[in-house]
Amino acid sequence: MYIGTTLTNFIIETQRQFEGATGEFTGLLNDIAVACKKISDLVNKGDLVGVLGTAGSENVQGEQQKKLDIISNEIFIEALAHNGHVAGLASEEMDDVHHLPERAPRGKYLVLFDPLDGSSNIDVNVSVGTIFSILKAPPGVKNPSREDFLKSGTEQVAAGYCLYGPSTMMVLTTGRGTNMFTLDRDFGEFLLTHSSVQIPADTQEFAINTSNMRFWEAPVKRYIGECLEGKDGPRGKDFNMRWIASMVAEVHRILTRGGIFMYPMDTKIQAKGQGGKLRLMYEANPMGFIIEQAGGAATTGRERIMSLNPEDIHQRVPVVLGSRNEVERVTAYHHE
Repeated sequence: MYIGTTLTNFIIETQRQFEGATGEFTGLLNDIAVACKKISDLVNKGDLVGVLGTAGSENVQGEQQKKLDIISNEIFIEALAHNGHVAGLASEEMDDVHHLPERAPRGKYLVLFDPLDGSSNIDVNVSVGTIFSILKAPPGVKNPSREDFLKSGTEQVAAGYCLYGPSTMMVLTTGRGTNMFTLDRDFGEFLLTHSSVQIPADTQEFAINTSNMRFWEAPVKRYIGECLEGKDGPRGKDFNMRWIASMVAEVHRILTRGGIFMYPMDTKIQAKGQGGKLRLMYEANPMGFIIEQAGGAATTGRERIMSLNPEDIHQRVPVVLGSRNEVERVTAYHHE
């Protein structure tokens, strides 16, 4: 594909490579693009349209919801639930799966999404984003159950995210590489700006919340300690640290110039009875798919994220992803 190709044309050309394609997948991605454009517009306007601040409620994980969390969730449902491209939806912001209206036509896909990842940053004008994962729906099922969504990351048909930053960008994989599209606001379309993105295998940049250092497991303390020793340590090179606290922004930086992002298991998380910090179905699986398709790696520190068999739609897992050689080093430390 040439630089400047619209997202719609890109998907149409991609779909032609799949036998039996009907155009439904193109329609679904167009629906997602419409939702992201609407969210982007609200994020850009912020306080001008009164969408900043907390909503005074909590999501299923017990986290304080922002006004834009709820609004973005509603935008996604409205964009996807009525066009006959999906059979069901699941969101980080909802306790259970969302069933379509009784008379709404059903499609052959399931969509899981985090409508506004990193929303704790929205009030301070830091980049946030939307993450989505697309699965095949069970044939003939009108109202999919939670169990119908519980598929490993390897079964994803596509995954992507939309970054709401200085420019709005859609990053997408359908299993044939990772591509970036930038929203041309004058034109109203996402245009291809980075094709077949590849993450450097080596890096000198890591992202982790070091305020949790005292809670980390020994392999993570070892790895970060070696990075901090720089040229005088066993790695023989200096490292830089980054931390935005917005997974979409962290992953986008890694796709652009390499790096490693870590939200590992720690004793504080274990004390809460959680399997990790980030959500497998809404964050880890789609981001793992995107990263792997760009030549990187994504593990829990012990095993490949996309090979996990999910037990719940809101399951949490540790995450280590980015430049392959660094991810493999962290994973090897856990196995020693």
